[in-house]
Amino acid sequence: MAKINVQKAEGKLGILVVGIGGAVASTFIAGTLLARKGLGIPVGSITQLSTIKLSDGSAPKIKDVLPIAKLDDIVFGGWDIFEDDIYKAAVHAAVLNTTDLDGVKDELSSIKPMKAVFDNKYVTRLHGTWVKEGETKWDLKNQLVEDIANFKKENNCSRVVVIWSASTEVYVPMAEVHQSLDAFQKAMKENAAEVSPSMCYAYAAIESGCAFINGAPALTVDFPAMWELADKYEAPICGKDYKTGQTLMKTVLSPMFHTRMLGLRGWFSTNILGNRDGEVLDDPASFKTKEVSKLSVIDTILKKDEYPELYSNIYHKVRINYYPPRGDNKEGWDNIDIVGWMGYPMQIKVDFLCRDSILAAPLLLDLVLLADLSKRCGFKGIQSWLSFYFKSPMHPLDKEPVHDLFAQNIMLRKKMREIIGDEGYVNDYQEAEY
Repeated sequence: MAKINVQKAEGKLGILVVGIGGAVASTFIAGTLLARKGLGIPVGSITQLSTIKLSDGSAPKIKDVLPIAKLDDIVFGGWDIFEDDIYKAAVHAAVLNTTDLDGVKDELSSIKPMKAVFDNKYVTRLHGTWVKEGETKWDLKNQLVEDIANFKKENNCSRVVVIWSASTEVYVPMAEVHQSLDAFQKAMKENAAEVSPSMCYAYAAIESGCAFINGAPALTVDFPAMWELADKYEAPICGKDYKTGQTLMKTVLSPMFHTRMLGLRGWFSTNILGNRDGEVLDDPASFKTKEVSKLSVIDTILKKDEYPELYSNIYHKVRINYYPPRGDNKEGWDNIDIVGWMGYPMQIKVDFLCRDSILAAPLLLDLVLLADLSKRCGFKGIQSWLSFYFKSPMHPLDKEPVHDLFAQNIMLRKKMREIIGDEGYVNDYQEAEY
């Protein structure tokens, strides 16, 4: 295997977050600032806390051997549809308490959002007040390109990563305009409905040579025109939809059913959530986008075509309910009907009282560091090795996505070892590799 030549992580790393004032983004930024001041532990971050086994028998921390950027070198910025600085936004989100937030109040208060590209038709439950204007979506994209360049220059950044952490857009299916770069550029200039705001951000990031991460389930960067663009500008891309609560549990339990050859007849999932994400997903058109992402998990892991007697007739239902009193503290209930010896039925009940942004924040930290590393490694296009972090992982058309959390973990660590240059480590799970 050819040695990977990794550019050093020299200079400042700019992190531009779309939806920077939201609960997830503000929690991610505040937590990262707290961690680098020694005021908190980045629990849940693989890059900061986990070790990695190497062929010499050692198991150092990943951050000590993988050439990722240091937290001290990160500079935050981004866009939002509301003008509040990130301290005010984080207080409003009410995920972290004010005692924690006050530890980095000055830093958070200094981060002020740039005006966002936003169209209420794509997120009907929100009404932005800090929004760009432009004649065409191509014009709006160009404004974003200018924002990225100005941020990079003003903050003396050597490189920039753009990450989408804004609300879920209404469902936009792949259409003819998404099949080629020429067709997509024409659609942007003609303000075609098939071009959503998130696609403008993705295009601007890639054109600027930045890695782009899609943390929501929308089409955004997962279609041939964007793949063509990423290849042209040598930009790494990855997504979709951060894997946090209920779907995280599915990618843990489903491999157990498959490994033990236990049958599955039904899986009913419902959630209550009261933050901005819950409000947005209360719109059926936005929920449709999320539903497609959530429903894709089980079939791929269980391989129903190979085991029709166990998995050919699964009833899978997902619901998300907006419940303001709960705020960011999401609760997910699962009723799972499984089948054992001689076809006898059993049930599993899961009640996961989680904190949506607390689970998501470490994923954002890992993703921005690993996306930056991908760029410095010369990787471009879809980064399937980062599937570990997503509900609906992007993947090459000639490959099936890997949803099994443990198989994804093997893929992630294998790529890390390749980057480190440790090729002697052997594992027994080669089927997980692309």
